[in-house]
Amino acid sequence: MLTPKQVKNIREKLESAGYPIYIHDDDPDGLCSFLLLYHQYLEGQGFLLKAVPRLDHRFLPKINHINYDMLVVLDIPQIEQEFIDNARAPIYWIDHHPVQQMQKVNYFNPRIKDDDCYFPTTRMAYQIVEQKERSIKKYQEANPDLWIAMVGCLSDWHMPDFANKFQKIYPDLMEKGDDVGTALYGRPIGTVAKIFSFLYKGSTKEVYRNIKVAMKIKTPYEILNQTTDKGKYLWKMYTKINGAYEMHVKSAGKQKKKDSPILHYNYIDSKFSFTSTLATELQFHHKDKVILITRKSEGKYKCSIRAQFPIIEPLQTALVGVDGYGGGHPSACGAVVAEEDWDGFLVRFKDELEKVMKKQ
Repeated sequence: MLTPKQVKNIREKLESAGYPIYIHDDDPDGLCSFLLLYHQYLEGQGFLLKAVPRLDHRFLPKINHINYDMLVVLDIPQIEQEFIDNARAPIYWIDHHPVQQMQKVNYFNPRIKDDDCYFPTTRMAYQIVEQKERSIKKYQEANPDLWIAMVGCLSDWHMPDFANKFQKIYPDLMEKGDDVGTALYGRPIGTVAKIFSFLYKGSTKEVYRNIKVAMKIKTPYEILNQTTDKGKYLWKMYTKINGAYEMHVKSAGKQKKKDSPILHYNYIDSKFSFTSTLATELQFHHKDKVILITRKSEGKYKCSIRAQFPIIEPLQTALVGVDGYGGGHPSACGAVVAEEDWDGFLVRFKDELEKVMKKQ
């Protein structure tokens, strides 16, 4: 995680900032990181980096007309040097993806010291805002956004070190001893995490409206019990999208084949993209398979891949000579492959996976 010195540094900068801009990834880890910091300091505004893992110069016109004095980049794997050079204020980049070598940026990534170290960006954001209290009651009062921190961590497949405190404060949302998969797919806190992932479905206008509503939610019960208009709005959004999503979960499960190391599900959905969310849930339900979820769009296959063992090296090997790219975490990756290269890529990927699985 962040060191005490780093936490102090970021806190001081945020406390003195007049108008920070938060640029975050389009998933619950990015969103929860933003919500934690915004709720604490109540200054500035958030911007979503949608569908791409790289913050580049094309984003500058969206922010450089604003009088900001600090840029906070959350859960974004890459930043282009040209963007850094032309930003109008210092950049504080908090991330947990493979380490990048950039200049003129304040970069916070636990993998700089240990490449095997993994903490979601949400956990680091929570370090910045967390207030230490001994009693559970006082801890809850001092940390009202604990539930947001839990949603962000679980969504990035991480059970945080504050799980026991969370369970004692919210015993109806998660049970003692739950692992990540059980919490996500068998407990109410997992429903909240799913709702947060669905915030990003739809048009850009709809997504920003959803985020604006989420920024005003104070407790998870507003959503789960629909006790406020804001909670009712998010629940309605969730139920509408979840019908389509559950249909895909059911259909994907039928694609499982005993003689293949891969459970491959290609789907067509004109409005919603579920590749990442589907891949993660199916990996929990089918632990003996490598999950490959693909969605064909604009002549390319967009993929999310999950497994119980490291698969990034087989992926990178299979991408050699292919019109495409990919990367991510050791056992949770994404890739984009041109349609004309897809069949060859898939054959090579299966071959590379089988080599790895024989060594397991």
